[in-house]
Amino acid sequence: MFQFGNTFSGSQLRLARLASCSSMDDLGEAVGATRQYIHQLESGAKIPSEQMEDALADALDVSRRFFRLADISSVVPEQCHFRKQATTPQIVKSQTLARGSLLGLLVDRLEIELSLPKVNFPSLPVKSPDDIEMSAEKCRSIWGLGLGGPITNIIRVAENAGAVISYFSGISERVDALSIDRRRPLICRSEAKPSACRLRFDIAHEIGHLVMHQGICTGDKETENQAHRFAGAFLIPRAVFVQEFPRGRYLDWKQIEAMKLRWKVSLGAIVRRAYDLQIIGADQYKRAFIHLSKTGQSRSEKYDMSISAEQPELLSNALSLLEAHYNGAVRAIAVELGMKDSLFEMISGFSLAPETRTGNVINLFQ
Repeated sequence: MFQFGNTFSGSQLRLARLASCSSMDDLGEAVGATRQYIHQLESGAKIPSEQMEDALADALDVSRRFFRLADISSVVPEQCHFRKQATTPQIVKSQTLARGSLLGLLVDRLEIELSLPKVNFPSLPVKSPDDIEMSAEKCRSIWGLGLGGPITNIIRVAENAGAVISYFSGISERVDALSIDRRRPLICRSEAKPSACRLRFDIAHEIGHLVMHQGICTGDKETENQAHRFAGAFLIPRAVFVQEFPRGRYLDWKQIEAMKLRWKVSLGAIVRRAYDLQIIGADQYKRAFIHLSKTGQSRSEKYDMSISAEQPELLSNALSLLEAHYNGAVRAIAVELGMKDSLFEMISGFSLAPETRTGNVINLFQ
């Protein structure tokens, strides 16, 4: 169970503000205060009145209880694998870290009630391209995927290995995907990408970070290239890729398109994989992307709509299972964590329908 203090916490106010993607000016305007006053509250220099605390809670979709939550373990930048770390705006990082902290808080609370899949992400540091290939192959072996066929559902693979996958609306369109390296890893996927192939590649990329870069600051060109190589190797192992990729003076796009449909990997990623494995040279690689650009496939490729996007299941199934066994249990957790419906639904993706059975709700938290 989580502990609550008796005093208002400025750090909790900041966490709620960032999670709502509000600036100090935005929050100040919502509650009739100045930016300077909000800063004083967050820094602990001032304590709000009860009326102001109510106004802050209403503006941020939390209850006053949230401001007294004592033992949140906030996500820190060192735990996050951001794509393009150096160019990601600081405010986007802070907002993502705040939502990651709240999602982690919810997941930790669920683990008190449910047995979630055992976390099974091996630590496989790499130095060379061959190391990356072997780490991807080892993961497929550990997770029982074999080396000869496509991964049917990569989100399910990550969740079976213990990760929780979600997305953060309003932020993730500016962040393709990111992973948070914690006791139970979190992966945030983009809600803006329509291509199932690119979503699959993003998940494989983040799996690569969680496997190869534990305790390592990422986001630079080297670690991003390593995660890209891992994603390609994880989705299409090198031995079978070498057998299936069509060789010739000119690229056989019909066969490459057939590979896309079989492996559910984008045309661009297949071409890059062929280049990484030295099946094609730099000139042919360049001509391939010129072809994709000229045919209007830089963003949306042929057959994208033929491949269905995979959806996260672990978090929604856990919440549904808990609710099925104890009517009102999910709402009770939201109340315990100090989150109102809209914030809880934004963090979890789980809809809190209006309660219709108030007389026999079981209290799990006595």
